[in-house]
This record gives sequence, C-alpha cells and structure tokens, in this order.
Amino acid sequence: MILQPHRIVTWPRTPPPLDAAQLEAREKFMQLWHDDLPDKYRTLEQFNHGWVAGLPHPAGCKSLEIGAGIGGHLKYENLSDQDYYCLELRPSFCGQLEEKIGAGHVLCGDVQERIPTESRCWDRVIAIHTLEHLPALPGALKEIKRVLKPGGIFDIVIPCEGGFVYKTARRVSSQRMFEREFKMSFKPIIQNEHVSEYPEIITLLQKEFKVEKSLFYPFAIPIYQVNLCVGLRLRSRLIDLS
Repeated sequence: MILQPHRIVTWPRTPPPLDAAQLEAREKFMQLWHDDLPDKYRTLEQFNHGWVAGLPHPAGCKSLEIGAGIGGHLKYENLSDQDYYCLELRPSFCGQLEEKIGAGHVLCGDVQERIPTESRCWDRVIAIHTLEHLPALPGALKEIKRVLKPGGIFDIVIPCEGGFVYKTARRVSSQRMFEREFKMSFKPIIQNEHVSEYPEIITLLQKEFKVEKSLFYPFAIPIYQVNLCVGLRLRSRLIDLS
C-alpha cells in the first residue's frame, strides 16, 4: 500500500528557535490544548484515539504509548487486557500520567535518543500525533523497531500537515486559541513544533515499515490535501538491533 506523495528531506530537521517569551507561551499552550481538545473537538478526538484503540491486539500484550502527553488516550484503551506503559518527554506531563496509570508504568525520556527498555520487549507501540514533532524522526523509528518484538505492531495517527484542509482548520482552532490567549503570532510556534509535513513523514514510514491498514479522516479517500489526519497500522520491514 503506497500512500502518496513521497518527499525526500534531510534529517535531522532544524526547527526555528524561539525566544524566552515564545518558549513560555508554547509550554503553557501545550497544557491548555491538551486540556481543551477532548471537549472542543470531540469528533476529531474520537478518531484520533478511537481508531487506534479499536484495532485488534493480542490479549495480554505489552503496549508502549510514545508521546503520551497527559494521558488522553488511556480512557479509549482496554487496560485490563494488556500491560500498558507510557513514554513522555515533558516531566510535568509524566507527573500527570503517573497519577492516572501509576509511576511504574510511566517512562520519562526522548524516543529520539533511546527508549529506556530492552530490545524486542513490546508487542505494540502507539504514537498519536507525535511523529510530526520529532526533528530526529529516523532515530526515533529505529528505536521503535529495536524495542518491538518480531511481528510487533506500530499503531499511529499523524496529521495531514501541509495539506490545504489541515492548514485551514488550524487557522480557526489552535491558531485562534493561541493568539487570543498569548497575543503573539502562532506561526513560529507551530513551525517549531510541527517540524515535518505529511509527505516527509509518510515517505520515511513506508521505507521502514509495511502499511497493513490505513484510514483517512474525515474523508476516506487517500488524499492528504483534503483530510485532517490518517490512522495507520504498521509492521517493521527489517529488524535492526544496532
């Protein structure tokens, strides 16, 4: 399955730097956005989390969610039939995750550097609206392949970043919220956060993984320009433990 278009870029990406005021606003906005998103955009959130959670997985499997934020995905998963863990970069978010799932099930770290677990120990890895934030995405995918068991699954949702519909929707959602709250331009913030567009991410994913299932939202046609996001179930093409 080929989810066009392809685009080759140089990695790692170098996002534009932010000044102190922009950095402070970005961190405050991340908490605000995570708090407000489930109520303001319920239909979108249902796809973001419900599609992944609805995919079949082996009973009793060991699952790792990458970039878990404040745990918005947890309520969609059946945690009673799997051993579920979260990996998160922001320490403040890690604290909130620990309150929801327990400290022993939260890993604080950067997937681009190293997932703090042994190789071949996870049946399933999940990443929902995470990959577009990673300047060193190839390294992150290498880590995910390292920790997945042979035949393990990688379930993700990525935005159709760079597409016409996605850019239009952002202007009336996150951009409007940010600029109303912080009285500054959202453009450098989103350029710093979303460092890659859909064609760049999908090119790399299809090089490293086999696409088993996909679904675009809100229109099922596989054209990123007219959709907001896409869910993918992937399996590793090669096992590289180096």
